[in-house]
Order: sequence, then C-alpha cells, then structure tokens
Amino acid sequence: MAVKKKESARLAKRLGGNLSERRKQLGWTQEMVAERVGVDAETISRIERGAHLPSLPTLDRLAGALQCSAGDLLSTEGPEEVSEAATFGAWISELAADDRAFVMSVVRSCCEYLGSRSR
Repeated sequence: MAVKKKESARLAKRLGGNLSERRKQLGWTQEMVAERVGVDAETISRIERGAHLPSLPTLDRLAGALQCSAGDLLSTEGPEEVSEAATFGAWISELAADDRAFVMSVVRSCCEYLGSRSR
C-alpha cells in the first residue's frame, strides 16, 4: 500500500510539473486553464503542486484545453515545446467564428506586408 501511495505522489508531481510547464508555454494563467476545463483555479493550483490527481475526464479536458495529449502531461520527458502556430491556435480557439475570421485576416495582412518588405 505504501508503494502505491509513493507512485501516486510521484505521478501527481510529474503531472503537475508538466501541466505548469505547458500552461506557461502558452502564456496562460491558472485561471485561464480552469475556465477552459470547467474547474476552479484552486483545483488547477492543487494539480500543479502535485497535491491532487485529477479524474480521467478532467485529465482529458486538461489535455484538450492545452492542445496536447494526456500522455504528454503524464510523460517523464514533459510536454513538447509548443509551436508558434499551436500557441496562436490556442489563443484564438475560444473566439467566436466571426472574431476568428477577423483575427486571421489581420494576421494575414500583417504577414503579407512584412513579407513584401523583406524581399
């Protein structure tokens, strides 16, 4: 029984560290993650500290919100570095369709302008 508790504690610490790292890569606060997952910010804090292991459905929602797999959050190697494209996708994913289209048009215009300057 003591071995299982030690394994659970190690898993909780690893999960918490990976969650925190991924969240910071995206530039998100605990509150932002909590809102996307449907839990309170204290729950995210407790998971990140390794004081709480989430249920499987919550782990799945965490992975979805952070745009990675549950395996990434549980991995001993930690989550892969978030690409700029994934970060951008995470930022706009919560916007309404017309707002996403607006952001995309602005970004496209900026990229076209900057691309033409560098030629």
